[in-house]
Amino acid sequence: MELLPSQRAEIAALSRRFGEPLRIDATIHDAFFDPIRRPDRAGEVCMVLRRPSGKLLLSIKTFYPRGAYRLPTGGIDHGEPILDALRRETAEETGLRVEVPRFLAQIAYRPVSAPDGEPIFHTFAFLLDETGGTLGARDEHEQIEEYIEIAPSELRSVADRLERIASAPADVIGGDWADWGRFRAVVHRAVADALESRP
Repeated sequence: MELLPSQRAEIAALSRRFGEPLRIDATIHDAFFDPIRRPDRAGEVCMVLRRPSGKLLLSIKTFYPRGAYRLPTGGIDHGEPILDALRRETAEETGLRVEVPRFLAQIAYRPVSAPDGEPIFHTFAFLLDETGGTLGARDEHEQIEEYIEIAPSELRSVADRLERIASAPADVIGGDWADWGRFRAVVHRAVADALESRP
């Protein structure tokens, strides 16, 4: 899934407005369907939501492996601007009002079976500062079970835990939880790198 010229132009505009993101090419084990092969999305946004305490918000869904807390993400609909998707998904998944101080990371994923091929998925991570609202998912279909807060310095430990998720088939993601966990670890390391380079 190569980026369209219109998407590249949008990313360039976001970079000028919110700062140049880390640009990362990652290879992943792609033996799962959701979200990387879902036809209803053009990629995803990652919400690095910083609460007034300075801590970052993580969530876990009811059907995840136990302990698989992670930074919230949400799909970008085809034709939807990235910033619009970010605002929509933040409202749906957290109920919080935010402002966007930084564009943190742009990640392109390729399968380990074709590391030189075109990307199969993209994640765009943004730092968000909470400005109001009440924490709670507005969309019950999100199936969010719980939120926790962590210090930014704990992001690499979160990535480590995701990478250690045990292998198990899961119909809900159309594949194996271990592959999903390794995929989800990538953005946590990228965000940690971005925040360390410019807090």
